[in-house]
Amino acid sequence: SAMRSQEDEAMSSVSGAAGHAALAICESMLLSLTENKVIDCAEARAILADAAAAHRHSIPLVTDGGAAAHEEAAALIEVILKGGNSVRHP
Repeated sequence: SAMRSQEDEAMSSVSGAAGHAALAICESMLLSLTENKVIDCAEARAILADAAAAHRHSIPLVTDGGAAAHEEAAALIEVILKGGNSVRHP
């Protein structure tokens, strides 16, 4: 129904915004940890690689967007690892 479609679209928008916020927060934390020498760049990269691997090897659920959502998340993390996307650069 049209009402259900509007609800799904609204939830998708909120979910997308939450994902963007989470990405920005996590990336800023990793940058801060490396800039303040709490962890080195190799450890930050290892954290990102572990996150990508977790998405690549996850068991997709209908409630979490399924396999496509995990694939997209892993691909985005791998782009960040390659240096092609960043919230901010030091």
